[in-house]
Amino acid sequence: MFNERLKYLRKLKGYTQKELAAMISCDQSMIARWEKGECEPTASAIKKIAVVFNVSADYLLGLDDEYSKF
Repeated sequence: MFNERLKYLRKLKGYTQKELAAMISCDQSMIARWEKGECEPTASAIKKIAVVFNVSADYLLGLDDEYSKF
């Protein structure tokens, strides 16, 4: 679920993997691995991604279907 939502949100906002990686201070290869579902992000990374896309961590993790954060 996380991988699908991350890719969806990134494309919706028009960010490249490299741009998103710079925004959350990680390597582009990590974004690619997360989007492929090869590994899971840390809680810290999830929090940063939620802030960038203005969504809740629950939405990113598939625990909540509501797109809006607050």
